[in-house]
Amino acid sequence: MVRRRYDQRVLTLVEVRGEARDFEQAKAEFALQGWPVVEEFGRGEGPSAGVLTPDPRSRLYWVEIRFFGARGGRTERAAGWRVRGLAKAAVLEMYVRRTRLVDPDRELLEEYRSHTTAHRRDPRRATGRRARALEGWGHYDTGSVALGTPSEARRLARMPTPGGGAAAGADLDVRMSPRRGLRRIELPREEELTRRLAVLIGWSLGMACAVVFLKEAGGPARWLWIAVGCACLARALLVATRFYEAGGRLFGFSCGCLTALLFLVLAYWAPGWTPAQLLLCAGMAVTPVGIWLLVRQWTTWSEWLTATVPLAVTLATGLVVASGSVLHGLYGDGLDLTQEELDVPGLWQVAAGLKLITYLALGLLGPALWGIAKHLHLAFTRPGEYLNAIIYVLLYVLVLASLAGLAADNAARAVARTKAAAEQRREAPPYFGVRPEWVCVRPTVPTAELNSEGGLVDPRRPYLSFGTAGDTVLLWNTDTGAPLKQRSDQVRLEPAKDPARPCP
Repeated sequence: MVRRRYDQRVLTLVEVRGEARDFEQAKAEFALQGWPVVEEFGRGEGPSAGVLTPDPRSRLYWVEIRFFGARGGRTERAAGWRVRGLAKAAVLEMYVRRTRLVDPDRELLEEYRSHTTAHRRDPRRATGRRARALEGWGHYDTGSVALGTPSEARRLARMPTPGGGAAAGADLDVRMSPRRGLRRIELPREEELTRRLAVLIGWSLGMACAVVFLKEAGGPARWLWIAVGCACLARALLVATRFYEAGGRLFGFSCGCLTALLFLVLAYWAPGWTPAQLLLCAGMAVTPVGIWLLVRQWTTWSEWLTATVPLAVTLATGLVVASGSVLHGLYGDGLDLTQEELDVPGLWQVAAGLKLITYLALGLLGPALWGIAKHLHLAFTRPGEYLNAIIYVLLYVLVLASLAGLAADNAARAVARTKAAAEQRREAPPYFGVRPEWVCVRPTVPTAELNSEGGLVDPRRPYLSFGTAGDTVLLWNTDTGAPLKQRSDQVRLEPAKDPARPCP
């Protein structure tokens, strides 16, 4: 029997109206979904007697709805959405009358290690500082572990084991492992502890992001980011003080302060972080998580392969073939040069294509955000919602438009750096195989016979050269802020030793 995967279980009272065949079909549909029917009875009968009016055309089922997603305030509503979606798909009249979340969260039992007591003068307790220290260090441990309260662990350690083992009576005792030292603190259950820890880190991370934006902001925006950072800090400390089920408020507050201080130091003193880089890193971190949350909700691997493999192959092939010169085209457009004039080697076109693919890979941010929204049971992701497709398409278009802006901004910044280098007469940075170099232009014909476009060549002035395209030398004219194109058979190019000084 194949076990169906799920995250949440919600016990739901479903009312089915119709004939006997509708009741049978409803039970079959529940079985197909992997939802066990716990109990069934007629309306107004059994537990519903005196609660609902009797109706022979209606039957009630306690069904355990199993599905993926987070546990929170919307979890029980999400179970109702799935029942309504099933009713539409099966063309049955079903109504959700009541829901109750089944909470199987596991208790975090304390771990104790058993040890012998033969060394004790009084078998009931260790006397003497040395004896207590040796027991605490595990010198007398037997290797057995028991979990529970101290009294339960002690009795479990002394309980006989299968295979002929005998009880050790009072010859065994237990010690806490690992020793937290704060016995009065009661930990929450396992998944609840994980959720609280995630919330604490999330608010601390929000404070750190606000600090990064604060460093770059000016004017009234600074006060906005200060308010956002303080709000995130206050929320993080509030979560920290409520981290434990009982006791430990001061300890939790101290841990929250240390966590916030760590994030604050990383955000404020870490060099090189800008808001744009922070958003890019956030997108890169969110994308794989969201895609995983989206993919894991598909019921079968065949469904996953059918939906994604053809799209992935098509996109990969199209990007490798067609995207190699996009960044070069944007770069050349900013310098009023064509791709043919730049004449970039194929290897560098592939490198530029890979750079563009890294941007386009963030196009998966749209589906990733959709996966996170589905995991959190947001209302617009409910099964059967007619706006699902529209919202999904708009979200994806928005993400792709942002990525197109990233690619254009990458090329625009490279163009700005090149123009600034030409104005300041310093070495220009390369851009995916395009290496501007400073040269001195020596005419091989009389100056009056020079055939140039975009200005006149000055032999005493160094020019930034983009190489030769066919029979044309591509130079940059800082006076006009545009290319200067000169026939290559009329000049001779020599490297400029110092672009800040005139050519000899």
